[in-house]
Amino acid sequence: MRPDDVSNGADFEGGKRRRPRDSLVLTAQIRLDNETVLREVRVRNLSAGGLMIELDQVADVGTPVTITLRGIGDVQGKVAWCTEGRIGIALDPLIDPEKVTKPRVSEIPPTA
Repeated sequence: MRPDDVSNGADFEGGKRRRPRDSLVLTAQIRLDNETVLREVRVRNLSAGGLMIELDQVADVGTPVTITLRGIGDVQGKVAWCTEGRIGIALDPLIDPEKVTKPRVSEIPPTA
């Protein structure tokens, strides 16, 4: 299966990203396929159609996932690629990355 076949929201076209990605580090929770356990992961980059996480587990391309993102909640997706310690996920539907990266009010330092 090619990465652009994974999902309607797939972020790849001919092996190249279609949307810009923001490099960042934030945490999220993910459930692979029909697992009952939520795993905490680090999100390393993010776009409207996909993200890359750090996870020390192998997952087959096409594996359904549910990822819980701050500011959005649960989002469905599929594994687009997997390599040692990192997994690319194509999201379906597309998301607004700013909702995930926007600081919460409690995270904004007070002004003097």
